[in-house]
Amino acid sequence: MVDEYVVNRTLDARGLFCPMPIVKLKKAVKEMADGEVIKVLATDPGSKRDVEAWCRKTGNSLLEASEADGVFTYIIRKGG
Repeated sequence: MVDEYVVNRTLDARGLFCPMPIVKLKKAVKEMADGEVIKVLATDPGSKRDVEAWCRKTGNSLLEASEADGVFTYIIRKGG
């Protein structure tokens, strides 16, 4: 079963390299309410590892992670 969610915000981190996607994600999530969902777009191949680790460390939920045509997409819910 797929979780249903509404994306409340989108962060375009394409063209940015470590650590900037995480720096921008941290800032964006800080402005969000618990339970809100953010979609992150990135082109840095290391972002997959970084986003997964950041979610584990901060208690946020990585709902989806995918890659298409060199663009990595992450769907994250604030606060689990």
